[in-house]
Amino acid sequence: MTTLATSHTDKFVFRRSIFMTLGFILLLWIVKALEWSTATDLGTFGILPRTLTGFTGIITGPLIHGDMVHLMSNTFPLMLLMLAVFYFYDKIALEVFIWIYLITGFWVWLAARQAYHIGASGLVYGLASFLFFSGIFRKDVRSVAVALCIAFLYGGMLQGVFPGTQSVSWESHLLGTAAGILCAFYFRKKASLTYHQTEDEEDNKSTVEATPFAITSSTYQQDTYTTDPLFCYEYTKKKDETEEE
Repeated sequence: MTTLATSHTDKFVFRRSIFMTLGFILLLWIVKALEWSTATDLGTFGILPRTLTGFTGIITGPLIHGDMVHLMSNTFPLMLLMLAVFYFYDKIALEVFIWIYLITGFWVWLAARQAYHIGASGLVYGLASFLFFSGIFRKDVRSVAVALCIAFLYGGMLQGVFPGTQSVSWESHLLGTAAGILCAFYFRKKASLTYHQTEDEEDNKSTVEATPFAITSSTYQQDTYTTDPLFCYEYTKKKDETEEE
């Protein structure tokens, strides 16, 4: 019985996912700490739709939060969703993250009501919808499994895309969701979940690639036979002798 161990590649991807996730979340908390320590209100750096000064909020708006409760309410879902995107879709994760970030901000600047829009909730909705709709568009088992987990954990977020409390930017939620769907569709050909090989599989692969002998016969399967150089030599030698006769 073979025990499958986590591959080195898998560990590297997981560590990088943690690094990217914690790095961004740390940035959010540093911004809040600076705002608190200097007793300043950074809300004016948010997105103010259809104004030149508010355009820079596309970059700065998601980094600013109204209070600690607002920041904490975005921290935990953002942590899980970023980990999922950067781990399962590591080859395209950074692209997806940047596009959702920018598209959501630009659409809010273009179409939202006249108010300062701050916070990373649009990004949360964008990442959640990307994971969910990637499973639908890809239709492979692992992607669908991730999509179902997202639906189970964050299905209640759906009500946030409709107008409600005046102080809540439902536009960011709605447009972030749309940005996630757009990215899921655009990257549907590239967005299959990364298959992280186990050490046993990598060892078998390297053994087959390292040997100078190969058996090409319907009787033998590359992933099951044990290569024996002597057998290959004898087999080739006998074959050559038969052809000469």
